[in-house]
Amino acid sequence: MVADALGMKQVYVHPLAGVLSAYGMGLADQSLIREQAVELRLTPEAMPALLAPLQSLSNAARTALSQQAWGDGIELHERVHVRYEGSDSALVVSMGSLAEITARFEQAYRQRFAFLMTGKSLMVEAVSVEALIKGDASVEVPQAVNPLREVPKRATVRMYAAGSDGESRWWDASLFVREDLRIGDRIAGPAIIAEKNATTVVEPGWQAQVTALDHLLLNRVQERQAKHAAGTSVDPVLLEVFNNLFMNIAEQMGLQLQNTAYSVNIKERLDFSCALFNAQGHLIANAPHMPVHLGSMGESIKTVIRENAGKMRRGDVFVLNDPYHGGTHLPDVTVITPVFLEGASQPEFYVGSRGHHADIGGTTPGSMPPFSTTIQEEGVQINNFKLVSEGVLQEQGMLDLLASGPYPSRNPTQNMADLRAQLAANEKGVQELHHMVAEFGLDVVQAYMRHVQDNAEESVRRVITRLKNGSFTLPLDNGAQIQVAVRVDAKNRSAEIDFTGTSSQQTNNFNAPTAVCMAAVLYVFRSLVNDDIPLNAGCLKPLKVIIPEGCMLNPNFPASVVAGNVETSSCITNALFGALGVMAGSQPTMNNFTFGNAKYQYYETISGGSGAGALVDEAGRITSGFNGTSVVQTHMTNSRLTDPEILEFRFPVRLESYAMREGSGGKGQWHGGMGGVRRIRFLEPMTASILSNGRVHSAFGMAGGEPGAPGINQVQRVDGRVEVLKHIGQVEMAPGDVFEIHTPGGGGYGKPQA
Repeated sequence: MVADALGMKQVYVHPLAGVLSAYGMGLADQSLIREQAVELRLTPEAMPALLAPLQSLSNAARTALSQQAWGDGIELHERVHVRYEGSDSALVVSMGSLAEITARFEQAYRQRFAFLMTGKSLMVEAVSVEALIKGDASVEVPQAVNPLREVPKRATVRMYAAGSDGESRWWDASLFVREDLRIGDRIAGPAIIAEKNATTVVEPGWQAQVTALDHLLLNRVQERQAKHAAGTSVDPVLLEVFNNLFMNIAEQMGLQLQNTAYSVNIKERLDFSCALFNAQGHLIANAPHMPVHLGSMGESIKTVIRENAGKMRRGDVFVLNDPYHGGTHLPDVTVITPVFLEGASQPEFYVGSRGHHADIGGTTPGSMPPFSTTIQEEGVQINNFKLVSEGVLQEQGMLDLLASGPYPSRNPTQNMADLRAQLAANEKGVQELHHMVAEFGLDVVQAYMRHVQDNAEESVRRVITRLKNGSFTLPLDNGAQIQVAVRVDAKNRSAEIDFTGTSSQQTNNFNAPTAVCMAAVLYVFRSLVNDDIPLNAGCLKPLKVIIPEGCMLNPNFPASVVAGNVETSSCITNALFGALGVMAGSQPTMNNFTFGNAKYQYYETISGGSGAGALVDEAGRITSGFNGTSVVQTHMTNSRLTDPEILEFRFPVRLESYAMREGSGGKGQWHGGMGGVRRIRFLEPMTASILSNGRVHSAFGMAGGEPGAPGINQVQRVDGRVEVLKHIGQVEMAPGDVFEIHTPGGGGYGKPQA
C-alpha cells in the first residue's frame, strides 16, 4: 500500500476513483491566456509602459472568457517575462513593483542556474495575463449511517503484504464487492474490496470504513513499528533503488541541459553527458549519454579537486576542456559543480556536465581541424577556470578567455549560452542530491555510492572469468596502429589490458589523451556485463591498464588530439573487442563533418554500420550470435543527427538525401550492419572539413566473417566535377556544391553460409 510506505494514518478513496467522468464531479477550472511581446529595460521609468499592455490584455481576457464560460469571480493573474540583457533565458514571474519583480526573477534565476549575473540590466520581453474561472465542486449529500454489522464477503483469497511489524508474508484476505457494502460498514485488513472501476487493498493493521458520503476511508488501527528505511549495510532491493536514483539524477540533468541549451549541437544532436561523482571524484552514475565523455570525466573532476584543494567555496563552479588536465578534446567543455551540504566546509559530491560546443576556436570553423599538428591550432584551452565565484557568474572573464590565443572562439556568445545551460543542468543535480540526502541521510547515500561501485566491480569480475587471453592489432588510415593484449587472471578474477606496441605519438591529431583510452576500456568491459548497472568507476577496479608513455594513447604536450576523442577512441574499442574475440569491427570512425564561416559553425558525427558478434554462455561457449545494426552511432558516440528541418532552418544548407548504403555490411553467418550515404548541398560559400577513418582500412570481420565496405568522402561540384577526398580533408564549398559521405559498414561474424 502506498499509504503504508509513506507512513500515513488515513487515506480517502473516492467512489469515482479511477474514472474520468463529468458525472457528479462538477465543472473543471477554465482559463484563457493572452500574451503580448514587448521589449524594454526594467527601470522605474518603464513601469507605466508595462501597466498599459497588461491592462489592455486583462480587459480583453476578461471579456473573452466571460463570453466563453459561465460562472462568477473571474481571477486575473498578471505576469512578466524577464531575462538578463544579452541572454535568451526568459523567466516568467508575477507582476508587482520594480523591487518585487526583480526579487522574484533573481530567486527563480538562482533556482534554475545557481548564479546571478550582477551588473546586467533586466529586460522584459513579454507580458501575459491569465483569466481564470474556478470550477464548481459537486454537492454531496450525507446519508444516514447504518448500525455496525458483519459485512458479507464473497470469498477468502491469498494476499502478500507487510504486517504492522514491517515483515511481508502471505495472508488469508477476505474478498468484498463494493456494491454489497452500505453506509457505516467497517472492514478490517487484510481484505480486498473489488468494484467495477477500482480495487482497494486493505493491508493488515488498517481498517476500511464507508463514510456518510459513501467514500471509503482507510484508517491505520495498529501502529507501525518504527524502522529505518535504509541502512549503511548493503541491501539488494535498495541497491537497485539507489542504482536508479543516481542514474535518474543524471538523466534529469541531461533534460535540463537539452531544454536550456542554445546550440544545435547540444540541443538537437544531444552531444553532451551528465554524471555525478563522490567526494574523491570517482564516477558513481551517469545517464546513457556519450561513453567517451562519461568514462573520462572523472579525470576532470580530480583535476578540479587537486587544483582547488582547501579553496572551494559554496557557489563556486569550475570549467575546463584541456586534454592534458582531464579533458578529451577542446570542443568538449566540462562544467563542474561542487556540492556542499548544509554546514559543510568541504564538498560531499560533485556533479558534472560535458558538452561539445559548436566552436571553441581553432584553424577551421567547428573546431575539428583535420590538419592540426599542435593543441594550440585546435582552439582555446581552458584549465580550471572559475566560471562562478560564490554565486556570481564571471562572464567577462570567461569572454576574455574565449577571445584569447592565436585561434579564439568564433562565437563566444553561443559558448556562454551553452555554458549557462550546463550550469543549469548542474544545479538540477545539486538540488536532487540535496533531496536525496534529506530523505535518506548522508551516511546512507555515501554508503550506497560505495555499494553501487562494489556491485559494478563484482559484475565485471564475473564477466572476466568467461574471457580468454587475446591480442589484436588494428591499423589506422594514417599508417599508425593500435595494439592491445588482454591477459586474464581467472583465479583473481582480474585482467590486464596492455597497449604496448601501439604507435608512438603522432604528428597528426589522432593522439588520444589517457582519459580517452580509459573511457574506451571502461565502456568495453561495462558493455560485456548483462546486468542493468550504471557505468561507474567500479567497473575499472578489476582491470590493470598499461599505456606506454609517449605512445599515441598517452601523448605529451603540445600534441594535437582533436581526432583522438572521436576517431582513435572508436578504434580502441574495436581493437579491444577484437582481442576479446566477441565482436567484429564496427565502423572505425565517427565521420566528423564540420562546416562554417564567421557567422555559422556546425558539427555532426554520422552513423555507420556496427559489427556482428557472438553470445557466450557462463562456460565461455558460443551459444548464438547477432547481426550488426545499420546506420547507427557506434560505441563511443551516442549522439543523434540534427532533424533536417532544424538543420535547414538554422544553416544555409539543404539535406539532399540520407540513405542506407546497400551491400556495405560484411557478409558472415551473422552479417555486419550497413553504412549510410549522406548528401548535403551548400547554399552559401563555406569551409567544409571531414575528419574520419575507415577509408583505407575497413571494419574487420571475425571468425571467418568478411569485412565491411570502407567509407568514401567526396565533393560533387555544381559544374559536375567530382573530387574524392582522403580520410581527412578540407575544401571550400561554393553555392550548389554537394558534400557526399559514404560511411563504412560493419564487419561480419562467422563464415558466410553457402
